[in-house]
Amino acid sequence: MFKTYLQLGFEHILDLNAYDHILFVVALCAVYVVKDWRKILILVTAFTIGHSVTLALSALNIVVFPKDIIEFLIPLTILATAIFNVTKKHDTERMIRWNYFLALFFGWIHGLGFSNFFKSLMGKDENILGPLFAFNVGVELGQLIIVGVTVGLGYLIVNVCKAPHKEWNLFISGAAAGVAIMLLLDAKFW
Repeated sequence: MFKTYLQLGFEHILDLNAYDHILFVVALCAVYVVKDWRKILILVTAFTIGHSVTLALSALNIVVFPKDIIEFLIPLTILATAIFNVTKKHDTERMIRWNYFLALFFGWIHGLGFSNFFKSLMGKDENILGPLFAFNVGVELGQLIIVGVTVGLGYLIVNVCKAPHKEWNLFISGAAAGVAIMLLLDAKFW
């Protein structure tokens, strides 16, 4: 059973039909380069902690949030991250801590989004702790692939193609913002 839910979590985060989560992780990493791997690890861990908590609380029906609001808030987190990427300096200790807090907070929102999918998988099964843990580990493994591809591609563009990192960040953040705006306009929230 562990392997099944691990695979489902892994496939869910990498599912191109659920690209909003992929887009958020890509936007989250856009301001960092390979040498910032510790910062990236802390950032992704903050996001993981955030979405793990709300995924568990929502799966246990402790926190219940309307799906339409969550589907509106997720692209809003992408847009906010993209704007933050291009408007703030990320090299000060204060801004780095602020970025970690935003990752944690936005992780809470994304966890609620993951929970809808997870609940549909579980059905009426009473024992959710094992499947919840396995699903979450699968999501994290998928996330690490997204981070690796994003940072690796950034390395190629910046170090091999000699594009300025500022331009890479602007391109990725701008693309993420554009898609987020389209998702916001298409949300059933309106």
